[in-house]
Amino acid sequence: MVRLAAEHEAFRRSVLTFGAREIAPIAADVDRKDQLPPEIVERFVDLGLVQLMIPERFGGPGADLTSVCVAREAVAESGSMALAQLAGQNGIVAYPLLAYGSREQQERFLPELAKGAIACVCLSEAGAGSDPTVMTTRARRDGGSWVVTGQKSWISYGKAARYALIFARTGEPVPGRGGGSGISAFLVETDSPGFIEGRHNVKMGGRGIPNVEVFFDDLRVPTENMLGDEGDGFRSAMRALHLMRPPIGAIAVGGAQAAFSYARDYAKQRYQGRHSLVEYQGLRWMLADMATRLEAARCLLYECVRQVDEGAPLDSIATLSSMVKWMTAETAMRVTTDAVQVLGAAGYMDDHPVERYMRDAKLTTIYEGTSQIQLNTIARGLIRSATARRPPGTGPATDASTTDRSR
Repeated sequence: MVRLAAEHEAFRRSVLTFGAREIAPIAADVDRKDQLPPEIVERFVDLGLVQLMIPERFGGPGADLTSVCVAREAVAESGSMALAQLAGQNGIVAYPLLAYGSREQQERFLPELAKGAIACVCLSEAGAGSDPTVMTTRARRDGGSWVVTGQKSWISYGKAARYALIFARTGEPVPGRGGGSGISAFLVETDSPGFIEGRHNVKMGGRGIPNVEVFFDDLRVPTENMLGDEGDGFRSAMRALHLMRPPIGAIAVGGAQAAFSYARDYAKQRYQGRHSLVEYQGLRWMLADMATRLEAARCLLYECVRQVDEGAPLDSIATLSSMVKWMTAETAMRVTTDAVQVLGAAGYMDDHPVERYMRDAKLTTIYEGTSQIQLNTIARGLIRSATARRPPGTGPATDASTTDRSR
């Protein structure tokens, strides 16, 4: 069982209380209407949840990654995996800014993020999702500005966000440095001329959080808004993704917990003839399997964020964070699907929340890197680790049958 520190446990209980009072009553309605209520966003901001990751020196709460995961898990457990995304939401921009931004950029943007400004990341394209290195969005220098042209797909929040971190190719890939070289990152305000929001996507799950297509029509960005070095923006994207995968895992764990708890309670109260469902061995085994997988996923999640919070090198976290993302997402999909099965025909109806949990769980296997991409990342990390530990001159030679071709 995961044992949280006293301060984290107290924080978890406070978020659960907030979730029971303000999230649970509106969760189904948010899903049906597919709209993000402005008042609930304001509540997240008022409680310091949106801006959890912003350091205290810039006016933020200065929470650690464990706190972010605690908050997301608690909101998801309260009934909305979609609204759980609001906890620590702008950290996906704050992390790259803290890692690669100049002092001037940090002092300009982070105090605004500390006030709860929503942020979005414009990375994926229709032909460059799992492999963003083949993106076609480009930026060309024009005097003291960069001019960005192109299109991004599946962008959460869009113009509902105040800031967007945009990735565009500013040069050709450098031989020996991978396809990610030549990509730069720019931090812009979404009300800038040339930042155009297109179609609103209708999603299977995660409903309530806006998801749109974004177009850049000669979007002019001042040179001082480039984040990090020219042609090195992809590195900041990967850093952000590695650190945001555990919080996605926390949403998955929270949603799975909500589904399991509902299915367990339903099975205890539902009778077939003279016997409750939990008296049937087949269903008891299902519940045991669900609970065990859930606890294992939770343990892996909090071990990963413990290492991050204790200062483990981020390069060493990449494999573990992908393990977390894969295991929690797949566990959520398994547990929520089984929860529907426990309820039978009733579980397939929207009279019960488990069908929504199952739809929401599917999203965790896709965004911030699909489950298949996570397995590729895990395999590469394991192979590199094994190679580094092998004494010189030992081990089999690598041939075409063992070479990882997934890059």
